[in-house]
Amino acid sequence: MRPTPRDASPRRYLMCPPAHFKVTYSINPWMDPTKPVDLPLALAQWEDLRDRYRALGHTVELLEPAPDLPDMVFAANGATVVDGRVLGARFAYPERSDEAAAHLDWFRRNGYPDADVRVPEHVNEGEGDFAVTASWILAGRGFRSSPLALAEAQEFFGRPVIGLELVDPRYYHLDTALCVLDDARDEIMYYPAAFSPGSRTVLERLFPDALVVEEPEAAVLGLNAVSDGRHVLLPQAAVGLFEPLRARGFEPIGMDLSELLKGGGSVKCCTQELRPAG
Repeated sequence: MRPTPRDASPRRYLMCPPAHFKVTYSINPWMDPTKPVDLPLALAQWEDLRDRYRALGHTVELLEPAPDLPDMVFAANGATVVDGRVLGARFAYPERSDEAAAHLDWFRRNGYPDADVRVPEHVNEGEGDFAVTASWILAGRGFRSSPLALAEAQEFFGRPVIGLELVDPRYYHLDTALCVLDDARDEIMYYPAAFSPGSRTVLERLFPDALVVEEPEAAVLGLNAVSDGRHVLLPQAAVGLFEPLRARGFEPIGMDLSELLKGGGSVKCCTQELRPAG
């Protein structure tokens, strides 16, 4: 069978340099404050990701890092943008709570009208737990985001929101267990064992042709990836995903973000997508 022809579409991303990145607390199973962070290496790896996006024709906007917020590099958690509307984040842990205001300030300074920017009532961690396809918004819950955030997102965006229960603490956000490969075709890849039995059944029904990922690739955060519809940027350690992606017509691009993995994040965690209106 010949691979499906793939077309990349230009994207606009928001990223934050890891100028103050460090691991001094532990709020997910990947974080170990006893393991030192090589900050120059973390910055070089992040710059490689930023530069790769730009080389592929995408726009990268920058969020100014704050010295007292070491996890701001994980910009995907700061908001969710759909159809030009911004649902801010409300973080589950106090260590990250001030990031939410920094993100909303950026949107207001960059031309987003107040009517399209919402301060959330319920805990959600942005694109960490919200993934956007053509037909749905998929919403993770169980470790960080509140179940009440699902109804809030559906009401604000006017799109159907599908709740998915996460059950393995290593996959504490949806973006560690599921990736949207083609948001125009409702095509995803995911790791079934990260989800409850009922949520696995929902995924099987909604996405019968999904790329189902095995544990070795999930365990290196191989699903914490970003796709523009053709190119899939993912952790280079997820070697078992490269051929399955190529067989579907995608072009996988391995990225080394090993220093940022010490904070529990990789490609997607560093990348918030700014989806335009319309």
